[in-house]
Amino acid sequence: MATLGFRAEDFAVFKIEGFSERMERIYDRVRPRLIRLGEELAPELARAQHLEFFPHVAKHARRTVNPPPETWAAFGPSPRGYKRYGYLALCISAAGLHARAVVKSEADRRGEMAARIRDLTPRLVKDFKGARLARYDKWNFAALPAGEPASAAAFGAMADALEKKTGGIDVGFGWNLREAIRLEREEAIDAFRELEPLYRILRSVV
Repeated sequence: MATLGFRAEDFAVFKIEGFSERMERIYDRVRPRLIRLGEELAPELARAQHLEFFPHVAKHARRTVNPPPETWAAFGPSPRGYKRYGYLALCISAAGLHARAVVKSEADRRGEMAARIRDLTPRLVKDFKGARLARYDKWNFAALPAGEPASAAAFGAMADALEKKTGGIDVGFGWNLREAIRLEREEAIDAFRELEPLYRILRSVV
């Protein structure tokens, strides 16, 4: 099986201290790989989930001082951008790789997403079958965040977060550095498939 193609040097980019130096290495080394993976994985996600996905790779255009601790390829429902919607993301940081479902604070209709999660929590608990989801909203980028049971309380907390004025959600699965280098494409697709029940709810209010 084919791996995603990342090497140890790709993860080391996020340990570079200087803003200009790190951004240069992200654009030279990491971003081209994410662009290629975005183009290749979007149709695979579409076949797996029977939804249309458009890939977008982070540009970090608003950053001018603090270098980004991670970067990503996002998969969303619009060709014009992704931050206004719930989206899936393949992220890379110094800690490894991550498959996540994300809603940013600037997303539209977050209140409706929260209401849908509350209404469908029993189904979500059943669909996730005791899986452990890691929360990335406040992690320190140094090590993978610990997974928490995909329980009714966990989905209630997600709904609460979406209802806050500047709230959002960022949850998923991670692979540490050693696992990430060996991560096969099908494993990444499978992780996104596990996130599908939550993502479908986020997407249903588009």
